[in-house]
Amino acid sequence: MRRVLRWPVKSLRGEEVEQGRFDGRGMAGDRAYALIDERDNHAGRTLTVRQRAEMLHWRSAYDGGDAPVLTAPDGTSWAWDHPELPGELSRSLGVPLSLRAADGQQDRGPTVLVTFESSRAGLEEELGREVDLLRFRPNLHLELDAPAFDEEDWAAGTVLSAGEAEFTVAGDVAGPCIRCAVPSWDPTGRERWPALQKWLIDRHRNIFGVIMVVTRPGTVRRGDPVSVTVDRTVTSAV
Repeated sequence: MRRVLRWPVKSLRGEEVEQGRFDGRGMAGDRAYALIDERDNHAGRTLTVRQRAEMLHWRSAYDGGDAPVLTAPDGTSWAWDHPELPGELSRSLGVPLSLRAADGQQDRGPTVLVTFESSRAGLEEELGREVDLLRFRPNLHLELDAPAFDEEDWAAGTVLSAGEAEFTVAGDVAGPCIRCAVPSWDPTGRERWPALQKWLIDRHRNIFGVIMVVTRPGTVRRGDPVSVTVDRTVTSAV
């Protein structure tokens, strides 16, 4: 186990934590809050990095509380329930918006995103430059005794145990993770690297990481042992 990460507000930067609780919600507190676009032609939709890369200029973290604290680009901290926060975010992002708490229901539902150090290092070697893990916004980043990109062929029935919890590739929402354009932005939203996604599309079927369902609730801590039993799917050569 290398890293445990949580993203309290969808599309904002998140936090690295020592441990996380995994259950029917996915990772507790992960993507549990969102910014809602209030423009006339977008009203009610969740605002994401795909519409405003500047969202990555903001950081979200729980800082010991039940609701997240947001840190603005200038370093100012804002409590989630601060009455001036919606206006400040609207000015910063250039979009009229409102705030929404998910009442315990995570954006990803019961799933979590798992990535692997061998694949991150393998991608870095292929591209010949640094690849920051935070581009991919995982919940768990693991070090397994497996070759780079092994997870691209994980099929339904693959089971991963980490700490107290168990995760399975099961159902329509789980499996190798097909990436959107968000990883092409650096983790602070300052610079775009389109060649990264093009490389993933051309060489890896646009896959990086695997989406898994929580099948045994429990706490996962940094440093916990990890094991995996893999079922494979047959794929054509890339």
